Parts: sequence; structure tokens; C-alpha cells
Amino acid sequence: MLLRIVSILFPLFSLTALGYFVGKRMRPDLSHANKLNMDVFVPALVFGALANKEFRIADFGALTVATLVVVIGSGLVGLALAHLSRIAPKTFVPPMMFNNCGNLGLPLAVLAFGEPALAPAVVMFMVSNLLHFSFGAWLLDHRIRIWTVWKVPSVLATLAGLVVGIAGVEVWPPLMLAIKMLGDISIPLMLFALGVRLTDSRISSIGLGLYAAAARPIMGMLLALGVMQVVALPAQERALLLVFGALPPAVLNYIFAERYHQEPEAVASMVLIGNVAAVLFLPLALAIALP
Repeated sequence: MLLRIVSILFPLFSLTALGYFVGKRMRPDLSHANKLNMDVFVPALVFGALANKEFRIADFGALTVATLVVVIGSGLVGLALAHLSRIAPKTFVPPMMFNNCGNLGLPLAVLAFGEPALAPAVVMFMVSNLLHFSFGAWLLDHRIRIWTVWKVPSVLATLAGLVVGIAGVEVWPPLMLAIKMLGDISIPLMLFALGVRLTDSRISSIGLGLYAAAARPIMGMLLALGVMQVVALPAQERALLLVFGALPPAVLNYIFAERYHQEPEAVASMVLIGNVAAVLFLPLALAIALP
């Protein structure tokens, strides 16, 4: 089991580590690559998974509800912890609520459970992504208009993929292959860019970072286990939900905190230490989840 877990996690952490060391040594500017990834490659990955003729959104209704409960529940628990610890809720709640289900979650799902796990992993990513770009942005700035979330490329790709999938339209196979090839770029680029991004983070609040690094996966896994007692899910989706709960804070939290001037250095500490701590918590989640 240990060897199996190491073989699953090694590609993730090796690509991220490579990005970190390249970032330290060469200081590459990946701003254009990251924008391309978020605006082209990730939307292609999402559309390709949702528009696949084998994908049926109705099959993932329970998983959608379960993911919503875990994400919203994480926000509520994070709010309670913020008040108890006297931390600004706008600083602490988003990293607790929105995890790294893109950079780490999607490749981890495929490596741990195979290609069939991509579709349910995309559903969980879709739920978290929609909430992050709408409620998450509004949480930091109440002047944000939530309904403008449809302008985000990955959200547009989600809506387009759902329409095509629900309508039962079969995309021309050569076109679908081209879309899949674009989507295949996104996962290794996300991991590499995550490593590069971590070189820009500064640890200014080690105590807060350690606190968040432990709180995020522990409460996520406990919420996932609790939801499983109420919502009936297939075995693979139960495993994916547990791993989803164990994921560290998303790098996007730091980008949002910087954009809206909400203690970006403190958020950077939570993101950086949280993603390093994933080396401990993800193997634990996989040990519980894997059959």
C-alpha cells in the first residue's frame, strides 16, 4: 500500500518540485502561460470531460450535493475557527473553503483512480470553481457582481460542456481529440506552475500557516466522512470525496487576496505551508480511500 501511494504521489510532487527549483534558479515569468492555462487549456479539459458521450450529469447529482456540503461546511467551520482564534474571517475562511482541486486534485484523481475518475473530479472542480469565482470573490469585495461569473472561461466551458452533454450532441471525433490534446497540456502545466508560484510566496506568519495547514485537510476529511453517512455515493466517488477533503488551500486564494488587498502575505503563508503539508495529509487520505 505504501509503495502504491508513493507511486501515485511521486509524479505530482516531482513536477511541483521541478517547478519550484526552476523558479528559484531561472525566475521564469509564467504569467502568460498561467493565463493561457486558465483561459484555454483548463477550459478545454473541462469541456472535454463534460461533453464526452459517456458523461451523464444526472449520474453525479449526489456527488454535486456532497461536494457543495463539504465546501460550504469548510467555510462555516473556518468561520468558527477564525472567530475562536481571532483571525480576520476574510483572511482565513477562503483558504479553508477553497482547496487545490485544480492543480493537485485533477491529476491526483487520474493517477490514483484511473482515467474514469476524471469526470467526477471535474464535477467537484466545477462546483468549487463556480463558488470561488462568485461567492469567494464577493466575500473579499461585496461590490462584486456575482452573476458576472459566467465570463470566466472555465465557467463558460462548464456551461457549454453541460449543454452538449445533456443534449446528447456528439462532437466530431477529430475536434474532440484536438480539444482533449489541449486539455492534456493543463495538468502538467498546473503542477509545474504551482511549484514556480510557491517560490514567490513569503512565509510571514508561520504559526497561522501551520494552523491552516492542519485545519484545512482535517476538517475537510471529517466533513467528507460525515457526508458519506448521509449521501449515498458509489465507492469511487466516496474515495474521491475523501481525497478532495484532504487537499490543501488553492493557490488562487493568494491571487485573490493580493487582488483585493486582504492580507496577501498571511494568505501566502497558509497556501505555501498547506501545500507542503500535503506531503503528510494526502498519503493519509489515500491510505483510507484506496481499496
